[in-house]
Amino acid sequence: MRTTVSAAARGLSFWVPLLLLLVLALLPVMAEWLDQGFFVTLVARMLVYALAAVALNLALGYGGLVSFGHALFFGVGSYCVAIPAFYGIDAGWVHLLACVVVCTLLGAVTGLISLRTSGIAFIMITLAFAQMGYFVFVSLKNYGGDDGMSITAPSQLGPLDLGNLTILYYSTLVLLCLSLLGMWRIRSAPFGMVLRGARQNARRIQALGFPAQHYQLAAYVFSAVLCGVAGMLFANLNSFASPSSLAWSVSGDLIVMVVLGGMGSVAGPLLGALAFLGMEEVLKSWSDHWAVIFGPMIVLIALMGRAGIAGLLERIDTLLLRRTAAGRPAQSVLLTEESR
Repeated sequence: MRTTVSAAARGLSFWVPLLLLLVLALLPVMAEWLDQGFFVTLVARMLVYALAAVALNLALGYGGLVSFGHALFFGVGSYCVAIPAFYGIDAGWVHLLACVVVCTLLGAVTGLISLRTSGIAFIMITLAFAQMGYFVFVSLKNYGGDDGMSITAPSQLGPLDLGNLTILYYSTLVLLCLSLLGMWRIRSAPFGMVLRGARQNARRIQALGFPAQHYQLAAYVFSAVLCGVAGMLFANLNSFASPSSLAWSVSGDLIVMVVLGGMGSVAGPLLGALAFLGMEEVLKSWSDHWAVIFGPMIVLIALMGRAGIAGLLERIDTLLLRRTAAGRPAQSVLLTEESR
C-alpha cells in the first residue's frame, strides 16, 4: 500500500501541479519577451484567486465546513488596503497587520456563531454574514459606497512595492507556494488528521477525546486570515476596492474552484482556479453569452470526476500503475525466454 501511494505521488498528480508552478514562475519573463503584458495581469488575478481558494479549501475540503461567506474576508482584506491608503498610509506592514487582526476577529466571531449549527444552517449563516458585510461597505459613503474607492497609495512592504505588477505577481506566487506547502504539511499533521476526521464524523472524533469544534474553529479562523491576505493582494492588483468583492457570487466562485480542482487535495484549489478563470477568459473572448456555455461545462466536469481535476489525475496515476504492475510479469517472462 505504501509503495502504491508513493508511486502515485510521483505521477501526474505530483508533476502536473509542479510543472504548472514552474511555468507560472517563468510567465512574466515569457510575456515580456513576447510583448504580451496582459497575460501577467490575467495570471496574477488567477494566482490571487488560487490563494483564496487554498484558504477556503482548509475549511471546506479539510474541515467539511461549507462556508458561503468567505467573500466577507476577501473584501475586508481589500478595504484593509483601501481605507489606510485613503488617509495616505502606504505602509504595507500596517495594511497586513490590519488585515490579520480584523480577519482574525471576524473569523473568530462568525466562526463561533456559525459552528453552533451545521449543514444548510451553517451555509445560510455564513452567507448572511457576508451579505451584512456587503451592505455595511455599500453604506459607507465616505469610502466610496457602492462605487468603491481607488487606491492611490499601494502597499509598500519594505523594498517591495506591491503597486509594481511584477513584484506583486512574484509575491503572490511565493505566498501561494508557501500556502500549498503548509497545506501539504497540515494534511498529514495531527491537526489535519483530526480535522479530516471531524469532516467525516465529528461525534466520533469528539468521543475519542478531541474537541472537534475547536479544531474546526481554528481552521476557519486561519482560513479567514489567508483569504483576507488574498483580498489585500487583489486590491493592490486592481488599485481599487469595491463592495462587489464581498458579494455572495465571489464566495460561490471560490467554492466552484475548490470543487472543480478537488476538495481536500493539496493542489486542487490551484488547478481549479486556473481552470475556472482560464475557461471563463477563453469563452468571454468567443461570445457575450459565455455563461450559457460555461455553466454546463462546469457541471459536466464535476460529473466526470467527483474528486475534481486532482482526483482525475490520481485515477490516471492508479491506472498507469496497475498497467505497469500487470505488464511486469509478462515482460520478465519474455526476457527469460529470450535469454534461453
